[in-house]
Amino acid sequence: MPLALWALTLSAFAIGTTEFVIVGLIPTIANDLSVTLPSAGLLVSLYALGVAVGAPVLTALTGKLNRKWLLLALMSLFIIGNLLAWSSPNYEALIMARILTGLAHGVFFSIGSTIATRLVSKDKEASAIALMFTGLTVALVTGVPLGTWIGQHFGWRATFLVVSTLGIIALIGSFILVPNNLKSSPSASIVKQVSVLLKPRLLLVYAMTAIGYGGTFVAFTFLASILESVSGFPQSSIALIMLVYGVSVAAGNIWGGKLADKVGPVSALTTIFSALSGVLFIFYFTAPYPLLALGTVLIWGAFAFGNVPGLQVYVVQIAEREAPHAVEVASGLNIAAFNVGIALGAIIGGHIVDQYRLIDTAWVGGIIVIIALLLTRLSGWLDNKQTLVTA
Repeated sequence: MPLALWALTLSAFAIGTTEFVIVGLIPTIANDLSVTLPSAGLLVSLYALGVAVGAPVLTALTGKLNRKWLLLALMSLFIIGNLLAWSSPNYEALIMARILTGLAHGVFFSIGSTIATRLVSKDKEASAIALMFTGLTVALVTGVPLGTWIGQHFGWRATFLVVSTLGIIALIGSFILVPNNLKSSPSASIVKQVSVLLKPRLLLVYAMTAIGYGGTFVAFTFLASILESVSGFPQSSIALIMLVYGVSVAAGNIWGGKLADKVGPVSALTTIFSALSGVLFIFYFTAPYPLLALGTVLIWGAFAFGNVPGLQVYVVQIAEREAPHAVEVASGLNIAAFNVGIALGAIIGGHIVDQYRLIDTAWVGGIIVIIALLLTRLSGWLDNKQTLVTA
């Protein structure tokens, strides 16, 4: 694999860290900026909305720009956003910094896969994309717990300064290593994107993605607070628990992809959503007991992100049938749906924390995942019906 691909992987690592590390820092930020936990949770929601807007809209608007210089501009925007977070004097400034960083995130992953494939031969394209996205997985396993530890020991602002430094290294690497003559993809017009959103079957999959992924974030957004306030873990151990969670997520992501390949995305998603809702309900009861809570979190991680490969494969399969002229656009909009789910999940979780109890986020998240399970079964039934009609 070319060295330029490793620069993209480092960029993905930095971006993944800044997206998810906020979960481990929410109690610290809430305390330092004198805001409520629900208000701190908006730092997750608004970042995700920035990604959701940035991925489809800004990708379409920048379709004709030189790929290398667009990549460098995005990493510069990412660095600026994290430096603004580091220097934020108040909550409002931190919110603006998170939105700005989210916009860069959305476009980066929209164009990153295309750049990765153009750096290698045709037979290595899938491996190139997988290597770039390894940066996200490694971020969950190492970047998030390390960033949480830095934030707890040196202040949450220090975490964003470290992430900015990673971004600068990735920017320099991309400037030196990424070639300047990368071909641009055909621009995905806003009209083409809207046409995808008029396909009911694709809308159903986007709903599965947003609701199924968002159900996890109702509770996950406040996981650090639950572990501290409900389970009784000391703040110093949260980073280690996030590390355990990240390892479980990485394993679950691989397992989820293999399951989708083996039994098909609908059957795989049925299994994963069923298990995920069950784990969230169980966590409601195990959270007050440290050892049981830790075990439940470990199992939760295995299913929480295991739905990602199945959902992404499924939307491509549906798009190839319903909108063959816009498969990439449909796939990109599913990335936006993931982040809409994160945003809505965090907002719902914040409302629950504000009105009820922290631990109530678990069973509410479980109910939301059950809705995604029902939508999955509906989509599978429609697939079977269409197959019979075609036959």
